[in-house]
Amino acid sequence: MTPPVFRFAPSPNGYLHLGHAYSALLNFDRARESGGRLLLRIEDIDTTRCRPEFEAAIYEDLAWLGIDWETPVRRQSEHLADYRAALDKLSALGLVYPAFESRAEIAKLVSAREADGPWPGDPDGAPLYPGESKSLPADARARLIDSGAPYALRLDMTAACRCVAGLTWNELGEGPDGEHGTVPARPEAWGDVILARKETPTSYHLSVVVDDALQGVSEIVRGQDLFHATAVHRLLQVLLGLPEPAYRHHRLICDSEGRKLSKSSHSTGLRALRAAGITPAGIRRLVGLG
Repeated sequence: MTPPVFRFAPSPNGYLHLGHAYSALLNFDRARESGGRLLLRIEDIDTTRCRPEFEAAIYEDLAWLGIDWETPVRRQSEHLADYRAALDKLSALGLVYPAFESRAEIAKLVSAREADGPWPGDPDGAPLYPGESKSLPADARARLIDSGAPYALRLDMTAACRCVAGLTWNELGEGPDGEHGTVPARPEAWGDVILARKETPTSYHLSVVVDDALQGVSEIVRGQDLFHATAVHRLLQVLLGLPEPAYRHHRLICDSEGRKLSKSSHSTGLRALRAAGITPAGIRRLVGLG
């Protein structure tokens, strides 16, 4: 049998905290217990926030925890052609369109829509795309692009969902409401998600499914905050003809007020905890793996 493949995929836009440690250790432990492989992927497509010192700190922190991984490490910024090829495939299916509204314009449109009642939001609470760029004629789109107008490339979710039926995923862990086993995927809840922008030929949703397929990842171990996003990932996998991995979503490590940790939570940062004398074994105990 082919050994299972796991991955830990942080973004170098800050220092790792206890939540990252928990996810990394779970992936490491699962790989070791199953005789599988552990990959490290650096998700550095956000060039405005990602910095070399944060990437170096990721390697240092993981090594300190006793985690080892296969090399070479895949850095997303070095593989933009892979994401562009996937985007071109979706475009050829007629499932991608440019949307030209700015964030401020979208907020204004949502406010106007809410005059007639609450405007729907996605599972993360962000309002669904309210614009009308999808109905723009091709020549009008071309003129705007030629003029240098900024744009985001969005997935036509209604058209995409017509291409698939009975979409599900295999959940080995547990969702926020105890979901387990065969879980129905409802990508329509996300509306017309962004797949790329004028200046960046990919987004998280697109790059993560392309990377997982190209790297042969067979079991995705990640936090419950990404549970509902799995519906979008499964949709893209089917549309692009990519293999279906299994998913194992895990609980989140939260602060004293029950909020998900962020990279600004310096008190739970691994570097700060190490400086305070906490050992790798102590980190395991703090996240409930001791």
